[in-house]
Amino acid sequence: MISLYPLVQNETVKMLKKRRFLVVALIILVLIPVFTYGQMKVAERTRKQLGTSDWRATELQNIQRYTDRLSSPRTTDEFRRYLQFALEVSKYSLEHNINPNVPSGVTFTRDFAKNALSLFLPLMVGVLAADIVSGEQTAGTIKLLLTRPVRRWRVLMSKALALMLFVSLILLMTVVLSYLISGAVFGYGGWNAPVLTGFSVSGTDVSTANAHAIHQWQFLLMEFGLAWFSCLVVAFMSLMVSVLVRSTAAGIGIMLATLIAGTILTNMASSWETAKYLFMVNIDTIGYLTGSPPPVEGMDLTFSLMVLAVWALAALATAFTVFTRRDMLS
Repeated sequence: MISLYPLVQNETVKMLKKRRFLVVALIILVLIPVFTYGQMKVAERTRKQLGTSDWRATELQNIQRYTDRLSSPRTTDEFRRYLQFALEVSKYSLEHNINPNVPSGVTFTRDFAKNALSLFLPLMVGVLAADIVSGEQTAGTIKLLLTRPVRRWRVLMSKALALMLFVSLILLMTVVLSYLISGAVFGYGGWNAPVLTGFSVSGTDVSTANAHAIHQWQFLLMEFGLAWFSCLVVAFMSLMVSVLVRSTAAGIGIMLATLIAGTILTNMASSWETAKYLFMVNIDTIGYLTGSPPPVEGMDLTFSLMVLAVWALAALATAFTVFTRRDMLS
């Protein structure tokens, strides 16, 4: 009987030979300098408009802009919730003398992760994982593997463990590259800068009762822990699709369409309460750390984590059941 370790090692080597991980790494390496440059230009434009680099002036301008938009009758209810939240955060920052956007490589890494989790990072994971089984069925290499004295569940388990490893590598690579590249522009300090968290949103009401500041390094750890869990769920969903669909192109297409549809639903699902049970709507778990309004009223971090866990377990159960019973050798 072949042990699990060499199977995982074999899956890791096969994924590296496909060079898809290298493509993902290159995409991240190219995009981060682009976003860093864009962030630098935004900061420069803001300083020119205000005539000062004082963050308080920026927050006062934000408060005035949010107030004006809230008083407009053309503002939708969904956007009004976001504006009310942003307004309360700006007020809280001024009252407690906390700069919510201290410019540094750590701040850029934090903001990049928050924005990337809604679509970019899940897409990278989906592209990497969508053909992990279907690709071998198309090439016929799965037949050689299954003729060896190893149980099928071990084969699929090794693929799942290899996916966990590569999800971790993608996130680690994102953190390291974001910090190193943006730090060259904004500086490498800021690990102990304060970050606001603990806001809660109910309807159009924003509560600051539990709002408090924590160090950026603490926030970053929580942020990437949630990002790792969300991306892991996407990886397991991709594994299930790869087992169910024999075509690599179809598997990748299904995952891409699902993730993109989730982004659209997140922006449009406030009046569709049932949408909160879809895994795509719950992927962006980082927003709960800062109290951003959830896509559907009533959702919170615990709820989203439970929904994602149920989807992940269901995906794994389906993948293992189908993989162990289907005739893969025909």
